[in-house]
This record gives sequence, C-alpha cells and structure tokens, in this order.
Amino acid sequence: MTHDYPRDMTGYGPNPPFADWPGGARLALNFVMNYEEGSENSIADGDGFSESRGTEMPDSPVPRGQRDLAAESMFEYGSRVGFWRITRLFRERDLPLTIFACALALERNPPAAAHIREAELDFCCHGWRWIEHYRLDEETERRHIRMAVESLTRTLGERPLGWYCRYGPSVNTRRLVVEEGGFLYDSDSYADELPYWVTVSGKPHLVVPYSLTNNDGKFGRGNIATGGQFFEFLRDAFDMLYAEGARTPKMMSVGLHMRTVGHPARASGLARFLDHVKRHADVWVCRRIDIARHWRERHPCPAGKG
Repeated sequence: MTHDYPRDMTGYGPNPPFADWPGGARLALNFVMNYEEGSENSIADGDGFSESRGTEMPDSPVPRGQRDLAAESMFEYGSRVGFWRITRLFRERDLPLTIFACALALERNPPAAAHIREAELDFCCHGWRWIEHYRLDEETERRHIRMAVESLTRTLGERPLGWYCRYGPSVNTRRLVVEEGGFLYDSDSYADELPYWVTVSGKPHLVVPYSLTNNDGKFGRGNIATGGQFFEFLRDAFDMLYAEGARTPKMMSVGLHMRTVGHPARASGLARFLDHVKRHADVWVCRRIDIARHWRERHPCPAGKG
C-alpha cells in the first residue's frame, strides 16, 4: 500500500518552490571540503584493517589485518598538503567553503583546526570518525554523535549546526540527530536540488541535500581521470543550473576531498571551475549553514508537516 511506503518518490514534482536566494541569485552554490584524514578505519585505532578506499589504490594488495603504510600515507597527504592547497584556492578568490568535519581527524591536526577557527570557515559534523554509520548499532551510533558534537565544540570553539555521515545513514541516524538536538539541518540525502522538510519523531526537520555527482569521488571510481575533465563536468552542471535558474533557482553542492583534489593536477581543474563561477553574476556562493538559515526563514515547514 502506497501510504505505508517509507520513501518519497514525488518531492516537489514539476513545481518546485521559488528559492528566493539573496540578491535574486539564480543559483546557490556551496563547496564542501571533506576533512576525514586521521579518522578513517585503521589498525592504529583498533579496526583491524587499514582503509584504502578514497586513495590512489582503493584495491590495496596489502592483506587485511596488516598495516597498509602506503594507504596511511595517502590519507596523511590530504591533511599535510591537500588541506592547505584547497583552502588557499578559496582564500585567493575570496570564496566561502564548508568543512564536513570528522571530529577525531581535526583533533589530530591542531594547525588545521586553528585555521578553520581563525578563517571562520563554516563546518558541518561529519561524524566522530569516517566510518559507516549503517554498521553501528543504535546505542553506539548515539554515542558517536554525542562524542562528535563534544569534540568539535572543543576543537573549533562552537558546536556544529549541520550533520552528514559517511555515504549513507543508518535507519536510526536522522532520529538520533534530532534526539541529540542543536542541529539546524542534515545532509544525509541526495534526493533533490533544493532543501526540503521532513517529520522526525513528530518534529519538523530540514534536509539540505548533498551530491555524490558533483564530487571528486568520481576520480576514485574511474569516471574522471584529469583535472580538465573534472572542470568540464562541474562547468556543465553549473551552466545548466544557471540557465534553469532564470525561472526556477536551484542549489548546487560540490564535494571535495583533500587527498583527492588536493593533488596539483586535479586542483588545477577546481581552480578553473572557481574562476568560471567568478565570471558569472547572480550566483550566491555561500556556506551550507547560510542555505539552511535562508530556507528556514523564507520557506518554513508547511503547516501540518511537523
């Protein structure tokens, strides 16, 4: 029976709301840098294996149960080098950036945490560690959410207002995030090009969808091989949304990883895209929290939804 189906296959349909972005912008564009390095699965943290997904060798030849020093060093590159290259590209162009912050990872890199604080970069909680929440039992996941909030509050000086976990949430995640309290939104969805409201435990809750499409994860899957291809893919998405935005303004999220696009050849494609964006008027390049606050103010939860 359709009324018991746990998914929304309709969304806004052919008549999405007019986003009314600040300044009459056609497009709200948010760049996300995922800070995961140092919180991934590792033998040093008692996980029994070294994470290799998201590295240059996702199918590591090192036997499970043995430290993969090559994979570890590829993650280290992200925090030692990639972080600083990516933040410089945005700083030089005076563009905002959101950090999807894994709490333990930032504890292990005080200079990066200090830069995020001093530059007043937006951040969203990316979990206590970069692990799969759908593998956690409910009580462990509840504890991880609480530890992440407490850690980021200590490290970055204020609590996170957004939430996004690795790849996909568990069936409990959104309820536990609402239970924890203090979050203005989560991004554990890829279902739309605009924010939308859901009801969780009888309460209205805002979802600001993310993207694995406009994302440098395509390098690791072999869909994209060069910085130029990355630029072209992002440019084409931007150009179409910008054209559509003359009638129905949309949102675009771009996902970045320090150990991936932080490398020079790939970073060159990101730099080209940033310059392409800068040549267009009527684009709101913004922080993720700005999108959430705008939507909450201009498009509050419909009556009867929460």
